[in-house]
Amino acid sequence: METSAVAGDQDQQWLLNCLSATLDPNQEVRSFAEASLNQASLQPGFGAALSKEGEESFELPAVSSEEKEVIRKLLLSSLDDTHRKICTAISMAVASIAASDWPEDWPDLLPFLLKLITDQSNMNGVHGGLRCLALLSADLDDATVPKLVPVLFPVLHTIVSFPESYDRYVRTKALSIVYSCTAMLGVMSGVCKTEMFALMMPMLKPWMNQFSIILEHPVQPEDPDDWGIKMEVLKCLNQFIQNFPSLAESEFLVVVRPLWQTFVSSLRVYTRSSIEGTEDPYAGRYDSDGAEKSLDSFVIQLFEFLLTIVGSAKLVKVIASNVRELVYHTIAFLQMTEQQIHIWSIDANQFLADEDESTYSCRVSGALLLEEVVSYCGREGIDAIIDAASKRFNESQQEKAAGSTAWWRMREATLFALAFLSEQLLEAEVSGLTSVRLGELLEQMITEDIGTGVHQYPFLYARIFASVARFSSAISDGVLEHFVSSAITTIAMDVPPPVKVGACRALSELLPKANKGNFQPQMMGLFSSLADLLHQARDETLHLVLETLQAAIKAGFLTASMEPMISPLILNIWALHVSDPFISIDAIEALEAIKCSPGCIHQLASRILPYVGPILNNPQQQPDGLVAGSLDLLTMLLKSASTDVVKAAYDVCFDAVIRIILQSEDHSEMQNATECLATFISGGRQQMLVWGGDSGFTMRSLLDAASRLLNPDLESSGSLFVGSYILQLILHLPSQMAQHIRDLVAALVRRLQSAQIAGLRSSLLLIFARLVHMSVPNVEWFINMLMTIPSEGYGNSFVYVMSEWTKLQGEIQGAYLIKVTTTALALLLSTRHPELAKINVQGHLIKSDAGITTRAKAKLAPDQWTVLPLPAKILTLLADALIEIQEQVLGDDDEEDSDWEEVQEGDVESDKDLIYSTGAASLGRPTYEHLEAMAKVYNEGDDYEDDILCVSDPLNEINLAKYLADFFMKFSQTDRQLFDTLCQSLTQAQQNAIRMVLNC
Repeated sequence: METSAVAGDQDQQWLLNCLSATLDPNQEVRSFAEASLNQASLQPGFGAALSKEGEESFELPAVSSEEKEVIRKLLLSSLDDTHRKICTAISMAVASIAASDWPEDWPDLLPFLLKLITDQSNMNGVHGGLRCLALLSADLDDATVPKLVPVLFPVLHTIVSFPESYDRYVRTKALSIVYSCTAMLGVMSGVCKTEMFALMMPMLKPWMNQFSIILEHPVQPEDPDDWGIKMEVLKCLNQFIQNFPSLAESEFLVVVRPLWQTFVSSLRVYTRSSIEGTEDPYAGRYDSDGAEKSLDSFVIQLFEFLLTIVGSAKLVKVIASNVRELVYHTIAFLQMTEQQIHIWSIDANQFLADEDESTYSCRVSGALLLEEVVSYCGREGIDAIIDAASKRFNESQQEKAAGSTAWWRMREATLFALAFLSEQLLEAEVSGLTSVRLGELLEQMITEDIGTGVHQYPFLYARIFASVARFSSAISDGVLEHFVSSAITTIAMDVPPPVKVGACRALSELLPKANKGNFQPQMMGLFSSLADLLHQARDETLHLVLETLQAAIKAGFLTASMEPMISPLILNIWALHVSDPFISIDAIEALEAIKCSPGCIHQLASRILPYVGPILNNPQQQPDGLVAGSLDLLTMLLKSASTDVVKAAYDVCFDAVIRIILQSEDHSEMQNATECLATFISGGRQQMLVWGGDSGFTMRSLLDAASRLLNPDLESSGSLFVGSYILQLILHLPSQMAQHIRDLVAALVRRLQSAQIAGLRSSLLLIFARLVHMSVPNVEWFINMLMTIPSEGYGNSFVYVMSEWTKLQGEIQGAYLIKVTTTALALLLSTRHPELAKINVQGHLIKSDAGITTRAKAKLAPDQWTVLPLPAKILTLLADALIEIQEQVLGDDDEEDSDWEEVQEGDVESDKDLIYSTGAASLGRPTYEHLEAMAKVYNEGDDYEDDILCVSDPLNEINLAKYLADFFMKFSQTDRQLFDTLCQSLTQAQQNAIRMVLNC
């Protein structure tokens, strides 16, 4: 060991000597050192040794103040270098030094740069100065910008206003500085609104006039410098309108006509260059500063600015009269480009990825603008969309009749726009916002082309299938059945991949709603075709095929005789992609759908168990991810399974799962094994203890697993799902666990104290809450037991647990957890235990009036909280739970006028009898019906009902709204004095919430 350590130190010393020698003034020494390092780099471990040397030996060079001064002057004097890349490098060096030296140690930096950019006799200096200012402006703080802008903006305006003296690169760079500074001013306007408005007021008009001048010239083809300067103008306008809307509104009219000119002319250029051309000749190109020079990026910026206008309640009125023209032209931007057609034709995965992920493109940006039009223009926006779609459809018909080969593009773009807006359009039809029958409009469009050559126009076919799926609720049953049948047939045909993508999408949406009897005869062929596709698909298309299979299976089309054709293939896909979380989850979900199909679970179990058994029993010999994935697969099989399937899995895998929890250091394996063990208990319950022949040994194994998972020294990630496991133990093995409750509680307290992950802390608090419920009607016994268990840093475990519980209750998520923990708090308060009043816990945050809280301020003045007696805090949390439920009811129809939102946080009503005021009967609606609505909304939103482990708990059936109403009524009647006293600590919003249920 010592010899090895000495050798290691010698190697490190040799490496350090070689590195030092590369800086030697002697050329021969340098060359020899470089050659030695090059040779050493071929040896294993060189990279690690080099990293270690860098960490241990590197020291920042010590530079004297005099040297720094010389360096700064040399850099500034070189900013006028004729080579752009060298100039950029020098600018970056200046900006880097300025981050630490300016303004205190470099006060003459800005005066020098301002002088440099105004010297028209030295245009290289102007270039360099602006490049440097552009880098600096991106990092300016709120103390510098207000002082800099009044001096800098007039100079920049002069540069932008004189195209005869300054080229477009220089003017564009000047505009980028305006953009950065305005963005910072916008951030500051949230705190210093008056000062920022006063600063911008005199500058706004001249800048808006200049923007108008630049935009009024039509967009030029193949001229990236023209696109670049216009793009910076649009970015600046966006900042002006977002940050200073009231100022910009008065000057906005001056840019409306030039902006429309830019929009229309850019469509002509975009159509010729990208839609009709082979590609954007400047796509993927950048200038010397790294700025993109593509036409796409300019058009996307144009749409972003239009989005801002449409989203402004004041400015949208300016363009309201032209909204139909705006929508009409926007649809043309949505046409597929020649480059997209080329890429998507040869790569179906890219086509699917771009469609599903809404990839950053002109097509998606334009669709987002249309969505904003619908949202902010109401009926006018809906009518504009439908009118423009009808016009574009008719135009494509005319082009088709005239023999154009590109007629389908506008048809596809129109369907794309309508499908993108399908949800809003269908809602508008239901609400009566539009009188147009969308189903008839869509049927006209899609039936027109169904006989068109699928090989000639694959993307149009793909869009038709996708559109049918989006508008299925509005399309007649006959047409839907025709397209379902057509999609099933298409998947089996030799057609271009995009068409199969569209057919799979349609089936994923339509099969769950389809008439089973009409399509059952075609299902064997469909499953056979999808099985063939599984062999060919990869990445995105594999996800789609699995999704389609899952939809068909869940719709009830899979029979037991088909299972042998599908299950082995999906299992193989799962095994091949077990390390890919997306594909493996898709495969497991498809297998779960098979498991739930009549007559399939035993066949599926006979395939899964022989495969995962050897893996789990020999975990050390498996590739990365296979053990964790196998545990996931086994857990899926066990959930909701019959007892004989659970026992079969127990015989093969139970001991292996226990060993993984006890021995593994892989947190993914531990997490999945914990979930799996919890599912074993949920499915096997008391019977499971005797399956192994020795119930005592099985119980000890379960307790050993709990002991390791609750070890406070174990990293939180490894224990993440211990809460679910412990919950199953106390729910399904209560008599066996009863004798271990005290030890369990002590272990839970220690684990809670060391837990670093919010999800783990919440799950541990759930166990405490569940134990409170299990101690009913003697909740005082549970409190007394906690008081006898010591807790480091606190008087006892009850003090610690309640301090943490009341602090974290507001962060607990999931309806099941909220139900159990909230009702447990009510039970604790109902005991009136004398220990409750002795405990003080964290109240509410004391708000600061010091403006924006920076990191430096946060360090100097950390958050401060009030202190409340525990009973008052519990009542506060119960009232907050009521408010949350009531807000879910009021959220949709009373969002703006809600009584709950009008109350200011922190306003405490001093009158203790306010809660009983006679004028507070209803708060605007019938209280009984309101309470019923609260209960209905809350229970419908139970996102934990899908978890079988929680459904098995009777507490999951609690109607929380009714429970809380009953609690407050009983509490107010049985101990009026205490109730009144505690209510004095409530905000008025909390009092209003309680008042509502008391008056039911």
